[in-house]
Order: sequence, then C-alpha cells, then structure tokens
Amino acid sequence: MKHIFEGKLGFGTAPLGNMFRNIPEEEALATVDAAWNNGIRYFDTAPFYGAGLAEIRLGEALSKYSRDEFVLSTKVGRLILDELEDPSTRDLGEKGGLFEFGRKNKMINDYSADATLRSIEQSLNRLKTDRLDIVYVHDIAQDFYGDEWLSQFEIARTGAFRVLTQLREEGVIKAWGLGVNKVEPIELALELDETKPDISLLAGRYTLLDHDRSLQRLMPTAAKENVDIVIGGPYSSGILAGGTHFEYQKASPDIISKVEKIKGIATRHNISVKAAALQFSLANPAVAAVIPGASRPERIIEDQAALNEVIPAEFWMEMRDQKLVAENAPLPTDAIREI
Repeated sequence: MKHIFEGKLGFGTAPLGNMFRNIPEEEALATVDAAWNNGIRYFDTAPFYGAGLAEIRLGEALSKYSRDEFVLSTKVGRLILDELEDPSTRDLGEKGGLFEFGRKNKMINDYSADATLRSIEQSLNRLKTDRLDIVYVHDIAQDFYGDEWLSQFEIARTGAFRVLTQLREEGVIKAWGLGVNKVEPIELALELDETKPDISLLAGRYTLLDHDRSLQRLMPTAAKENVDIVIGGPYSSGILAGGTHFEYQKASPDIISKVEKIKGIATRHNISVKAAALQFSLANPAVAAVIPGASRPERIIEDQAALNEVIPAEFWMEMRDQKLVAENAPLPTDAIREI
C-alpha cells in the first residue's frame, strides 16, 4: 500500500494544536507552507490536537492547494463539543497538560459507530475538505485507559473498525488503521479477521531510543501482511532533536545519558542526531513514512536536510557495538549491503 505516499517524509500536526506552547496563528500557517514548499505531501492531524485547533489551522493552510495533490489523514475516537471546559482539568492519561494552550471545547471519548461518523463529519468541516484519505482510530491503548484499554478496544472493534472497513470498501476512504503510542493494540488489530487495518500510525515506539518491543512481533508481522506502518514522534517528543521532552514529559536522567552517548558518536562521525533518528525509523521495511511534528518553518527545512544527510556505515556499526540500537534492528546500511 506504500504507493499512497509520494515521499517518505510527512508532517505530523500535533504541535499546531498548541502543544506545549501558545503558537501564533501566522507561525502555524507558515509552518504548513514551509512543509508544502519543501515537497511534503502527506499531512496527519487529529481532533485531539488542541480540541480541533490543529485541524482548523491545517484546513486553512491547505485550502489554497488542489486536494488531489496531497494525502490527508485524521483520527476518530474523540468528539469535540461546543461546550467549554478548562483544558488543565482534562484526564489525558500519560499526556496530561499536553494541549493546555489549545481550544477550550470539551472533548469526549467515543469509539462507537455513530460517533465515528460524527467525528469524520466534524473533521471534514474543520479541515475544509470533502474527503479523507486515511482515518486512524486514536489512542485505544494503555497510556490513555490503563486496565480499561481492552474494553475500549472492543467498543472500537464493533464500532469504529466496522464503519471504517465499510467506508474503505465503498471507496470513501483509501485506508484505515490505529493511531497509538503503544505496540499492543496494533498487534491485536492485525490478528482480527473481520476488520483488519491496512495501515497504522505508531508514535514514539520505533525510534532510536525505543524500538525493542516493536521488533519482537509488530514490525515482522506488518511487513509479512503488507500492512504499512507510519512512524510518528521519530524524535521521541523532541529529546532527539535538541529538546528536553521524552514521552511528552521532561526526560529522565537515564534518557538524557543515552542521548548524550548518541550525540557523542554522531559528533565523531560529523552527522546530526536528527538525521540518524529519521533514517533509523525509515530503515525498517514495514515503515511507509515518518511524520515528525513541527511548529516552526525552519524545523521543516531541518527535517528535509536530515532525510538527505549521508550517514557513514561506521556510525551505525558503532551504534550497534555500543548497544544503542538493537542487534536485530534494520539499519540504513543493511539495504546497501543487500544490493
């Protein structure tokens, strides 16, 4: 299914929902323009990002381009209401306070069939478009629901999954899958017979800092069954791109220490950590695209440069020798050696 994407690099719009900070409107729109001007044609968003703010901004920015020229994905599982609430009081599981600068509209979690259709209708309005290419079922995982995640998954299986399968079969959407920060829900979805996804978005779980669990079953199964994996959060919430966050929280001393080791090796080989992070995620044959987020135009230019940066094989050998990447992790140099 990888032919749906023109390039390997997409744009994750979570930051446009005022993630971590209050982003000026002009800056948000300029960032989308920078993505377009640098050849990016895949844009991913979600109602969750700032209670609809990211979708509104993305819709505004993309409205001047032909709809046939780009691939658009959003997510279902949350409805945005007209009723207002204090964003700081929301229970967002492990993502608490993430969008405290977003819109104040109340969000409710609902993976039922009816809510799925309503969510899509709301997203189309905010995005100012008549169609979506890909729809992901958002956050049916442990980081949001704890021990209740399997019951939420079951609601989605009999609700959202069936609706999206029907929409795909009718040609209304091109593909559907899960959009999660945990490996287990995608593994479970791949075992289903009745409603099987053809793509899924995995955020933060296939990065330089965290990839062991994905390599055990998910990546080999996805490759075998021709299910595309889109990688979100390749910079692990920013720590691999010069930031201070890991897993949406302030990075721990252990993570900071590991990043410092990677930086040291990167410096010796005269490459950027961003390039290593991006190219590592893309080296797995199951991965169709990677979608780093950005809230400043210059970040887009950095991402494009990182994608094209030449990384010597010696860097990857040292990373493996230092056990900073798993022994069984596909590396960019593996493909070269096979040729």
